[in-house]
Amino acid sequence: MLLKQLLANEFVFPITLGFIFGILCRIHLLRTDYRQYPTYPHGKIIHVSLGVIASALGALAIPALLKENYTAVTFLTVAAQQFRDVRNMERTTLSEIDKQELVPRGGPYIEGIAMVFEGRNYMVIFTSLVATTATILFHWWGGIIAGVIALIISRKLRSGKTLSLIVEVEPAELRVEGRDLYAGDIYIMNVGLQDARQVIAEQGMAFILVPKDANAKVTIAHPGQRQAILHDVATQLGVYTDTGEPSLTPLVKRDMHSGRLGVFLLPQVKDYDRAKTVIEAVPILESVFRMPEKTKALY
Repeated sequence: MLLKQLLANEFVFPITLGFIFGILCRIHLLRTDYRQYPTYPHGKIIHVSLGVIASALGALAIPALLKENYTAVTFLTVAAQQFRDVRNMERTTLSEIDKQELVPRGGPYIEGIAMVFEGRNYMVIFTSLVATTATILFHWWGGIIAGVIALIISRKLRSGKTLSLIVEVEPAELRVEGRDLYAGDIYIMNVGLQDARQVIAEQGMAFILVPKDANAKVTIAHPGQRQAILHDVATQLGVYTDTGEPSLTPLVKRDMHSGRLGVFLLPQVKDYDRAKTVIEAVPILESVFRMPEKTKALY
């Protein structure tokens, strides 16, 4: 009897279809990659559960408006507050983890990851909302087409820009002159211990990052963006250091005249081709991206 009543409701199928596409969107956006987050399985359970809630809210919004149930729509504001709390939770968790990293992510990288987890829940709401609305307007085939398009859009928005778009990555000679360490012609640091200099000579690698324009020059100058480079390389290629070894710490230093970056790495796997690929794939952090060339000067 209850099933018949549910099936008799004109909005049951649109809501169901939108709900399904919303969950598919969240699962599609959820992946564990080299960043090792979210962890499996508990981190995924948390985010899939929140995705189910977001999907239900998006699917119910339009039917609630059509039924003139405006109170139900106010739940969207409650959801927005909940997803902001998700962002705070991710920020806190990653900040605690970062304290124990040999090569930490850095604050801007963590903020970017937290922002992504919040934004993906809104993408789920958008997908389920679009699928439900299209089903109401154009029957089931319209909902499926709209849902697939929304999934394609979410896939394109899943990954942001990478360093390969704004810099040229060039292998450089890593050399020690006396106690001074250089990546090409860019000074990195002073290495006092002979043992440390020997390790650097055996395991060290160097790259020069040449900015393609003035916008790139300002963006890569940010310490948070430089730390992201070191963290991603250390995560994927390992790092040949330990706690309490300041002489064996990977570093990025800037040539203040040209804006180029000298990158000194100590990976477990010494492979220039792989390291170059990793550096080119480092995400451009949203919180540090600058475009001075597109800003009108104020006088």
